[in-house]
Amino acid sequence: MVRHAHAPAAPSALRRTVVLVGLMGAGKTTVGRRLAEALGAPFRDSDDEIAAAAGMDVPSIFAALGEAAFRDGEQRVIRRLLDDPPHVLATGGGAFMNAATREAVRARAVSVWLRADLATLVERTARKADRPLLRAGDPAEILARLMAQRYPIYAEADIVIDSEPGGMHDAVVERIVAALRAAGALEDAA
Repeated sequence: MVRHAHAPAAPSALRRTVVLVGLMGAGKTTVGRRLAEALGAPFRDSDDEIAAAAGMDVPSIFAALGEAAFRDGEQRVIRRLLDDPPHVLATGGGAFMNAATREAVRARAVSVWLRADLATLVERTARKADRPLLRAGDPAEILARLMAQRYPIYAEADIVIDSEPGGMHDAVVERIVAALRAAGALEDAA
């Protein structure tokens, strides 16, 4: 039986926005939606917000304008979203690589790296054909290269949570809530 409903994490409120970072396929959107539900907080996805602002989907932005233009828009959208009241924000895999974005997240949010191994990422990303960076060759080789480049930067996140194979998203959500509580990121009601 798959469980999707979460009881709110006691009467708590987010003190700061929770920003989920990690490679494509780590579970940022799926876990993010469930985490927001568990915390009784709004959920936002930076890729959806970028697509809405541009009036086209992410693959179309990459195709028409290129990755550099996408990354520029991504930085602006994330900075705007960080000005909103606390929420759960899933970011694109490259967002945290931008030093200015990392600094903005550090200053105004709590970052959570959803870390996954290569086999898990390959299996999960194979389910969707809308990953522009994976169209340039063998997905496993591209993901391995991205892991080598990005994991040292992702390691700067405030909290690191392993996103294990098997889709146990509820367990990941529970671990994130516990880590947020331990880090003082949740405001417990009196």
